Amino acid sequence: MDRPQPRTRLQRLHRPRIQGTGGNRVQLGYPPARLAIVPTRTTTQTFSKGTTMNNVAVIGLGIMGLPMAINLVKAGHTVTGFNRSQDKIDKLVSEGGQGATSIADAVKDADVVITMVPDSPDVEGVVSGKDGVFANAKKGTLWIDASSIRPDVAKRLADDAKEAGIRPLDAPVSGGEQGAINAVLSIMVGGEAADFEAAQPVLTAVGKTIVHVGPSGSGQTVKAANQLIVAVNIQVLGEAIAFLEAYGVDTDAALKVLGGGLAGSKVLDQKGQKMLDRNFDPGFRLALHHKDLGIVTSAAREANVAVPLGAVVAQLVAATVNQGDGGLDHSGLFKQVLQLSGRK
Repeated sequence: MDRPQPRTRLQRLHRPRIQGTGGNRVQLGYPPARLAIVPTRTTTQTFSKGTTMNNVAVIGLGIMGLPMAINLVKAGHTVTGFNRSQDKIDKLVSEGGQGATSIADAVKDADVVITMVPDSPDVEGVVSGKDGVFANAKKGTLWIDASSIRPDVAKRLADDAKEAGIRPLDAPVSGGEQGAINAVLSIMVGGEAADFEAAQPVLTAVGKTIVHVGPSGSGQTVKAANQLIVAVNIQVLGEAIAFLEAYGVDTDAALKVLGGGLAGSKVLDQKGQKMLDRNFDPGFRLALHHKDLGIVTSAAREANVAVPLGAVVAQLVAATVNQGDGGLDHSGLFKQVLQLSGRK
């Protein structure tokens, strides 16, 4: 396999070849060096569903965290959940999990701790301090942060975790609520390769495409790129549907044929009908995508990378959120398209 070539300035993400048949395919690759990542030889490994059971603590039982915790229960792990709202804990218990009264209570006997909370300050609040994960988890515990946060914060917290004797992985996910429910999430993982391998029984219980993309912080960098691509796709899909509706085209038929060609995408498959139905029940809220696009535009500026489409869509998402629609699914960006077009 070819060795990625070092670049003198901004590095492009190495694209490892996908190998193997069946099961979960895990690729090891190493992305850009804004986080001081040095390209190394890329290897490919194949994992099957793990048989090792773990005591897993899940902190944050929201739209994504709760179905992930339930799937861990179904896979045979002992799962203890903690959330600020008791009803989510009760739901996990009804599915065979256990509830905790605090973060310290949740993590005290855990082999693996998963955090799934909204933003960088939330993660820091959960893991730091005398009541946090680092002060109360056992030495050697794996910490998997599935939240989407700033890459620099992920790197700093990984360093803090190591000082506390905790093994950190930043492992943000993509696939939305349905992907979490169906345990088919795409998971981009930053951290030590040995820790990534140790986490396989847990990661394979909640995801399908599980990729080690480099050292700590790399997972969050790749997730930021994911959110950039998704946001731009949602925006242009909304513009295309508004265009089709303006001409009185059979939009169901139009989306069907578009989905079968080069314009086809998962965004079209998952969000097109929601736009046609004006059904913006949240699978991933606009407020969170607004936060993620802030991460993208800030990180791009630091790396001296131009993201003109991303910047425009970030402003459109911000406008939609500021108009009170932050709680809608991110396909609700279509409302902004309709408003700018003078259409209902």
